[in-house]
Amino acid sequence: MRREQLEHAIRAATTIVQQSEIIVIGSQAILGSWDEDELPAEAVMSVEVDMCPLVDDDAESLATEIDAVAGEMSTFHETHGFYIQGVGRRTARLPLGWETRLVTVTGENTAGAVGLCLDPHDLCAAKLIAYRDKDRIFVAALLDASLVDSALIAERLTWVPDETQRAATARAWLTPWL
Repeated sequence: MRREQLEHAIRAATTIVQQSEIIVIGSQAILGSWDEDELPAEAVMSVEVDMCPLVDDDAESLATEIDAVAGEMSTFHETHGFYIQGVGRRTARLPLGWETRLVTVTGENTAGAVGLCLDPHDLCAAKLIAYRDKDRIFVAALLDASLVDSALIAERLTWVPDETQRAATARAWLTPWL
């Protein structure tokens, strides 16, 4: 994925949910901090952008609407070669205080809409809590490229509520980079 595609996704998703801001919580939030040419290939290979409406109901109706309009196998996906996965706030297990560290993406290509992208270290902590193969590959690529600090990720893992065992597993996985 490219930064311009992230910006397009921000513009599209905010239009769908009729809000001026949207949270980018998936791996492509990394494009809020670096352009694709500064990132390892493993960090930008996804064709999916996970986005969470800033305000949604308990049923996550707006997230569902994003999926219906711009999700996988939609006309949007077929037309643009990437898709937007609408998600709720409970999707990712994030470190406490993550909302204060969001990286803002806005500009001409977002038509003034704002994408609130996870801080890279919060993103890596969430990926390691999920602990899927693709998430570990993503984090390892960022670590190997010296774009994120392993000690800061390890600290952020301790800030994820109710995930003591998963955080311990993730910290053990980080050991080679510490």
